[in-house]
Amino acid sequence: MRSKAHVYERAPQRVHFPASEEAPETNGHLEIRTALYLILKRELAGVATIGSRQFVYWDPTTSKKRLAPDAFVRLGMPHRRFRTWKTWEHGAPDLAIEIDAGVGEPDWEEPAEPWNEELERYRAAGVREVVRFDPEDREQPVRIWDAVDGDLVERARSDPDRHACDALDLWWSVVEDPDVGPMLRLARDRTGQDLLPR
Repeated sequence: MRSKAHVYERAPQRVHFPASEEAPETNGHLEIRTALYLILKRELAGVATIGSRQFVYWDPTTSKKRLAPDAFVRLGMPHRRFRTWKTWEHGAPDLAIEIDAGVGEPDWEEPAEPWNEELERYRAAGVREVVRFDPEDREQPVRIWDAVDGDLVERARSDPDRHACDALDLWWSVVEDPDVGPMLRLARDRTGQDLLPR
């Protein structure tokens, strides 16, 4: 087969995928996020790669299509360091967690992006389970969306298994910390008695 010559109308543009962006974070948000990341890393490092606030890109043609979950897990590969996560190289995260930005949100911080827009980006990225934790919501602090037929669908409040973490075969639990307040944790049992880490 002979090689073909090509003439570019414009020179190919290399796409730059930034690894960071300045964003304020309250100390309450930081404490909840860090505790969750460390628990996930301790329990899953041998079987999963865990991220926290790194950009997740899902379109190799633009750096504008990105997410920065408070924590995410990709199963099937031991934990390693990385600057950004590109789904076309490593696959989509199996699990992503968002901690509501309203955790002690100061007056000067801009309002968080509307949740429906954020959820649409998770759908486009191919994440199969999305958890949203709002420590200030005493009625329903944990809400979960599952990938169903190409969409992300929220679990019903009436579902007895609504707090199951299907991606990890564990259970979500909210634990009151005397210093921080409500914390998102994982447990081996439905009632949250057998918390990680042991």
